[in-house]
Amino acid sequence: MPRRGDVKTAMVIGSGPIVIGQAAEFDYSGTQACRSLREEGVRVVLVNSNPATIQTDPDTADAVYVEPLTVEFLEKVIAKEKPQGILSGMGGQTALNLCSELADAGILQRHGVELLGTKLEAIAAGENRERFASLMRSIGEPIPRSRAVSDSEAARAFVEEMGYPVIVRAAYTLGGSGSGVAHSPDELDRIVALGLAYSRIKQVLVEESVLGWKEFEYEVMRDAADNCITICSMENLDPMGVHTGESIVVAPAQTLSDSDHQTLRSAALRIIRALG
Repeated sequence: MPRRGDVKTAMVIGSGPIVIGQAAEFDYSGTQACRSLREEGVRVVLVNSNPATIQTDPDTADAVYVEPLTVEFLEKVIAKEKPQGILSGMGGQTALNLCSELADAGILQRHGVELLGTKLEAIAAGENRERFASLMRSIGEPIPRSRAVSDSEAARAFVEEMGYPVIVRAAYTLGGSGSGVAHSPDELDRIVALGLAYSRIKQVLVEESVLGWKEFEYEVMRDAADNCITICSMENLDPMGVHTGESIVVAPAQTLSDSDHQTLRSAALRIIRALG
């Protein structure tokens, strides 16, 4: 994000308690973001519900709120501190969901607050399973057969066409919450109901099973000038089907040929550019 002269005060939303999928890396990155903003002369307001973090040290931000991470409380802080922008990208899934909810409730518009860094459209494209699948098809990236549904009947109808097992993924969730593998109609109904309960937009993606496939991850970054960089490639020693949080991951990837590495690297860069 380039230096913005019109942003005098910025709010940084923390990730809250440490859970699977949101660990100390968000505390570290959020702390660095606060320090960088302050070095640029921006007043920083930090909101985090976890007092056992480096972020909530009084020297990290100009104003620190150790309070519940809820839309209601964030609106009170916004009304009091009057930030021109909110930085959500350093607070993991928690911050992304909260910023989406603040926008949906009209709070950002009402208080004239801009979302800094990752825009709402990019958050929605990454978190809404149907929109993400559509985006991948539009840029020619292969994905498993899938369908976004909002009830068990639609899920069953799709699985009847494709067969079991299937993977069910809830939208706008973290660390696999509300997701699972269904091998039967009863399991499908149970996981879909759980996923819909967890998803803030009441949507799950029913997807063709890729259990047993190798799993690779690419960390990539893109700036406002469209410069992209691959930070690293990673390989899960366990196959698809074992949660990443319970799997050993090594960097860089160990078993990819150079041709496969370049293919996946190029795909990762196309995806981050498509997200905007």
